[in-house]
Amino acid sequence: MHLLDNPIWESLNSSDKRFRMGNDAVAYLPPDIAPFAALPDWSDANQHILFNTLPGNRTWSVLIKEPVQFAACWEIVFSTNLYQMVCKELQPAHIGEVDIRPLGREDVPAMLALTALTKPGPFQERTIEFGNYHGIFDGDELVAMTGERLHLPGYSEISAVCTHPDYEGRGYGALLVSMVADHIIKEGKTPFLHVKWDNQRAIKMYERLGFVFRSDIYFAVFRRR
Repeated sequence: MHLLDNPIWESLNSSDKRFRMGNDAVAYLPPDIAPFAALPDWSDANQHILFNTLPGNRTWSVLIKEPVQFAACWEIVFSTNLYQMVCKELQPAHIGEVDIRPLGREDVPAMLALTALTKPGPFQERTIEFGNYHGIFDGDELVAMTGERLHLPGYSEISAVCTHPDYEGRGYGALLVSMVADHIIKEGKTPFLHVKWDNQRAIKMYERLGFVFRSDIYFAVFRRR
């Protein structure tokens, strides 16, 4: 199995281990960082260990190559197919002078507002702790952002790619993804990302930047039945 086939499990057992909760058989993240839970494989036996380990009264998310056949103790809230893309040869974006700023804790309220509006995927109050988030502002308003989330040996994930609807079409998303990807490559790693299979506009943007399809990835939100 490739590392990127089970990215949550691999990241929480390597570069992102500082965030890991659980035990030897189960890994999950604190709720204010991300809703992900992971197993080395999603067999019925492991799912029952997961059921007995995870805190109740909240939903969880899984990100893995093979679709999960959930045990009867779980209810699927939502599921979809994602494309996993990797960048081997970056084609940098250029759109002229744009003020890009690193984002810090003081920017979290604005980041939460933008992700709530644009829904790029799970983003919580402490997600920024994964590191290297940058944004574009119009005055005091954050209008575009992206950053890094999962880190695995040799790979870093680009995540939370979002632009305020009033600012779409200006190339902000491509510029931010290009900048973060360049940073990852200079660290000697390969950038990767996930995008919903039917988001053709985003897929074409990533392809222009040099990203190529690697694998289908199954994403689901689930909870105790």
